[in-house]
Amino acid sequence: MLAIQKNKFRNFLPLDGIWDFLPDFDNVGIDQEWFLGIPSARPIAVPSSWNELFLDTTDYIGVGWYQTTFSLPDSWPEGNIRLRFESVTYKATVWINGVSVCSHEGGHLPFEISLDQLVDLYPIQKHINTLVVRVENELHPNRVPPGNVTSGSLRLFMGNNPATNYDFFPYAGIDRSVSLYQVPEIHINDITVKTDLIDGNAVIEIVVDASDDEVDYSVELESGSTLIRESSQNRSNHIEIHLKDPNLWDPTNPFLYKLTTFIKRDSQIVDSYNLDIGVRTIKVINNQILLNDKPIELKGFGRHEDSSVTGRGQNLPQSIKDHNLLKWTGANSYRTSHYPYSQEDLELADKNGFLVIGEIPAVGLFFDDDSDEIQVRLGKCRQQIDELIDRDKNHPSIIMWSVANEPFPPDLMNRMQSSSDEAVNPISTQFLNTLIADVRGLDDSRLVTFAAIHGTPMEWLENVDVVMVNRYYGWYFDSMNLDSAIEKLSDELEKIHTITQKPIMISEFGADTVEGMHSVSDELYTEEYQVELLKKYLDFAQSKDFMVGMHVWVFADFRTTHSTMRIGGLNRKGVFTRDRKPKMAAHFLRSRWK
Repeated sequence: MLAIQKNKFRNFLPLDGIWDFLPDFDNVGIDQEWFLGIPSARPIAVPSSWNELFLDTTDYIGVGWYQTTFSLPDSWPEGNIRLRFESVTYKATVWINGVSVCSHEGGHLPFEISLDQLVDLYPIQKHINTLVVRVENELHPNRVPPGNVTSGSLRLFMGNNPATNYDFFPYAGIDRSVSLYQVPEIHINDITVKTDLIDGNAVIEIVVDASDDEVDYSVELESGSTLIRESSQNRSNHIEIHLKDPNLWDPTNPFLYKLTTFIKRDSQIVDSYNLDIGVRTIKVINNQILLNDKPIELKGFGRHEDSSVTGRGQNLPQSIKDHNLLKWTGANSYRTSHYPYSQEDLELADKNGFLVIGEIPAVGLFFDDDSDEIQVRLGKCRQQIDELIDRDKNHPSIIMWSVANEPFPPDLMNRMQSSSDEAVNPISTQFLNTLIADVRGLDDSRLVTFAAIHGTPMEWLENVDVVMVNRYYGWYFDSMNLDSAIEKLSDELEKIHTITQKPIMISEFGADTVEGMHSVSDELYTEEYQVELLKKYLDFAQSKDFMVGMHVWVFADFRTTHSTMRIGGLNRKGVFTRDRKPKMAAHFLRSRWK
């Protein structure tokens, strides 16, 4: 799933803009054949989430219909034309000229349709075509992420409304770009780039998948005035570049080489593709994460794609601002909590030198129900891993894949309160081990992990490379007693390290904070309490040689579901407000990390 690219061989036509939209509150659109044209439409921006745009859809998570028209340019040759959606949340059904062409389940990752199959049905190259998309975002226990869960539920703890099994709002809509693009008849399908260091020199391995086996392969690696050319032998699609004294990619020097891949037929170039690549390695040895064979400490945040205007819709100005604010704080990393972010966000991370933990949307997983239903969710998680790695495998910024955030062990509340060591149903352990094995089978060049909640069984941590834990001592537990909170945190992490012998990072810690609320003594929700909690956690981490990272929860306040625990429908643990104004904590972290 290479990013769309326009060059002399490839065409591109964006379809973003103002579309027609109609919420289907009574779910009558299919019976009334809205796929032939939606009635009484209102304008909507694509990409965006419908929840932030209309008064009657603020909390609506059902069905909505989108419509636009498109024509193909006369300059485009026939064939090899594809329609691509970068993300639709949660389930998309697509019609062109009244013909159903595709359905895709799962947000945050792209899917596409070849239009070649439609040529015999409608001459789509010859006239204005009508594109209709039905978007459905209902919450269901068998979806990933799940909702309307009656057992193993976060809702039992927080009283979420809507009934998500996670703590952020279930935004709906066509939330990333839509486009048409065309590749040549003989074309590059995929490219996989891996880098390694041997005695200080780089080995860059490039594997190319083309639509035709009878082609020749070559690459060019450009760095300033230096140009290295390599060609494959005997039409092998595997090429290696050996680079002396490479300029390595890292947070202080995010150097990117320009790699151009060519395929030739009868000595003529028929397609090419450009990638910006970084030469770097990532591994774990003993208690350390090594980037380019040097220890690295992860300092940063969990984040959310969240805006009071676009919702979870792609927002490029905000992405650029967020990356600049991350640099301002002195952060060097973040996790794509709790779903894959846009391609553009990762391109910014590549250029800015951020270390990224890429995560699938497996938040709120539970294992209390029927084993067949557990297997349904497993299948969807495996699909998401496949799609995520397929899309993001060439980004040097990504150093770890996370297969889940806070999967809930059975009897969660008791395990949280009693620190039970009892083994759990092995089906849950096998579930996570299957996802970890899938990651390693698809990409052995990065680390694998997941974010563990309080009460996570030890056997779930056996196969990860780095133990990530979300811990809220001092907030949900031992609030107003930070010394006791840190003591319990220390005891628990010492125990985890003794058992696992793996490096540990705290992937979430923090306190809800209302901006402008102050007190001279300890008081929950004040800016002073947030700073003191963060300080004690960071001090604690410095005292433990097995700690490899600290990610504050969260970068900025974000919209979540209604509950008595969420003032104004926001999770307020951000060190920035939702509109990116710094709280005291942001200034504290800047002074600490800089």
